Amino acid sequence: EVQLVESGGGLVQAGGSLRLSCAASGFTKDDYAIGWFRQAPGKEREGVSCISSRDGFLYYADSVKGRFTISRDNAKKTVYLQMNSLKPEDTAVYYCNAPRSGLTYWGQGTQVTVSS
Repeated sequence: EVQLVESGGGLVQAGGSLRLSCAASGFTKDDYAIGWFRQAPGKEREGVSCISSRDGFLYYADSVKGRFTISRDNAKKTVYLQMNSLKPEDTAVYYCNAPRSGLTYWGQGTQVTVSS
């Protein structure tokens, strides 16, 4: 069974940094992509970043380019989202997801709150 568990959220002042982690289990190989999404109160869930399984493809939403960095450690089956220069508008619940065999798996989310 595929499971994704996010961690690393918290309260930080504007300009600060956080590193989110998405620990994956249930994958027998490292051939899975991971995406980070976020959902702010009253807003739709939006894509933030994603990393491919092996070919090095990376994606960043325009709103986070230059501030967020996604990376993965296949030995630990963990994908990280390093978030720097945080802004109040980055406040949201952050989720990781993984498409697999026609399904999409989601973690439970981790709250990120950026105070001004």
